[in-house]
Amino acid sequence: MSFLTKFFKKESNENEATAKVSVDEFAMLIRVYYQSVIAINLGISNLNILQDLAMFKRVLKVPTHNNKIGIAERSRVIKILTQDYGLTPSFFTEIDNSIKKNCRSQQQIQPYFFQFQGFNTDLFSLMDKLMQTKFRAAMLFNKLLRSMTEKTVHDIFTKNDWKEKSIRNESANVRKYSQTLGLSEAWVTEYVYKILLLAKKEGKRKKDDKK
Repeated sequence: MSFLTKFFKKESNENEATAKVSVDEFAMLIRVYYQSVIAINLGISNLNILQDLAMFKRVLKVPTHNNKIGIAERSRVIKILTQDYGLTPSFFTEIDNSIKKNCRSQQQIQPYFFQFQGFNTDLFSLMDKLMQTKFRAAMLFNKLLRSMTEKTVHDIFTKNDWKEKSIRNESANVRKYSQTLGLSEAWVTEYVYKILLLAKKEGKRKKDDKK
C-alpha cells in the first residue's frame, strides 16, 4: 500500500498501516517535515516550491492552520513519525536547528536540500562499504543491527586511518556535511538505524509475499 493510495488510513486500520511502513515512505515523511519547518520559518505560501509538502497536504487533506502553510502539516507528520517510526522529540529538534541555521531565505532552500542529498549519498555509500558481509548477520537481530550501526557511524565520525581512498574521502564529506547541517552523531545513528530497520522489514515482507 503506497503513500499515494493513502497508506496513512490509521483511523480505520491502525495495525495494517503500521505493518506497511517502508523506507520510501519514511524518507518522504522526513522531507515533508523539513519542508513544513521551512514553510513556517520563511512564511511560504506557494506550495509549488515545496512539492513533497504539497502532496502530503493534498493526499491527507490537511487543513491550513490560521492561513499559514506548514503548521498543521508539521503536527501531522510528527504524529506519524512518532507513532509509526518511533522517533523522539530530540530528532526533530536537531532538524529545526539545522534549518534555522542554514535556510534563512527562499534562495537558500535548494542549496540546503542539495547538501542534505549529498550527505545522504555519501553516508549510505559508506554504510554499505563498511558493514558489507556483517550486514546480513546484523539483520537477523535488531540489537545487533543497532550496535553495528552505532559503531559504524562512530567510526565515520572519528576514524582517520582508512586504507581506501574512497572511504577516506566519503568519511570526510559526511563529517563536513554533518557539521554544516548541524546534525550530531547521535542523530545520524538514529536516522541510519531507522532506515536499515525498515529495509530489514521490507525484505522480510517481500519474502513472505513470494511464499
